[in-house]
Amino acid sequence: MTLFGKPLPPGGTIGVAAPASPYDARSEILRGVEWWESHGYRVKLAPGVFDRDDYVAGDARSRAADLVSVFEDTEVDVVQCLQGGYGSAQTIPYLDFDTIAANPKPFVGYSDITALHVAIRQRTGLATLYGYGLVGVGAAETTDFTRDRLLGMLSGRGLGEVPRDPDDPYVRAIRGGKVSAPLVGGCLWLLMQTMGTPWEIDLAGSLLFFEDVKAPPYYVDGFLTQLAAAGKLQHAVGVVVGEMKDCDWGDQRQASDWARSRSLEDVLEQHLEPLGVPVLYKLPLGHGKHMASIPLGVRYTLDADSRSLTLDEPPFR
Repeated sequence: MTLFGKPLPPGGTIGVAAPASPYDARSEILRGVEWWESHGYRVKLAPGVFDRDDYVAGDARSRAADLVSVFEDTEVDVVQCLQGGYGSAQTIPYLDFDTIAANPKPFVGYSDITALHVAIRQRTGLATLYGYGLVGVGAAETTDFTRDRLLGMLSGRGLGEVPRDPDDPYVRAIRGGKVSAPLVGGCLWLLMQTMGTPWEIDLAGSLLFFEDVKAPPYYVDGFLTQLAAAGKLQHAVGVVVGEMKDCDWGDQRQASDWARSRSLEDVLEQHLEPLGVPVLYKLPLGHGKHMASIPLGVRYTLDADSRSLTLDEPPFR
């Protein structure tokens, strides 16, 4: 059963926890808070948001407790992660999924937060939002396209076709066809880290969505080889490959020459075409300049013939 949070109301409160990496400069947090406040919203920071333990924002138990407390807080309308980076998976064994399920709210984050999207869906059925964290919405380089899409989705808008990159609208169908199903996934590297765990990703009857950054073709080849060997790819009814930022051999100049022999698209074709399901590549979903936030765990129609992905049901109700 799918659980749904409520849309963000005007003047609502954004609760922020830091389940992964910490901030670098304090102004990264302040920028994000000021962006929300400039749009008439309130921000409530969990106690550990300013904690630092090298590359994670405090110990795993505390990060998990902060995240659960934000879900449980009756003043909070939306749960947003500080940012990705590294460390979300460390918190999963300490999460109180019963409390999260009893307090369904929009949950926002991407990249390393993939681990939490997967675990929360597997354990609670909650529909979540793959989108920027607090640091991202406040960053100087974040585009209006990205911010407007995030706010629109949280506010209850966003049904219909997922928009293309405004700078490069080209989208490729690696294999044609049309199918409707729930969409699940996230950053490919983090999806692989769920394998063999109690919250291993379940793709049965679903559209697999993945994106990544700085993963050269032979990494992606290895990931997809493992997913196929584990029987995961064969259970997906369609595949949506978002932006693979800096993932082609030409993006990894330090790589040895042998890595040039196969492009990223060669790898995607080799692994995904034989599945016999629709496959779409290159919507702005991931680590690129623009990001179209997308709900996970709800139904879409993937029409590779028209090269479109359409959100069929609201993620927040």
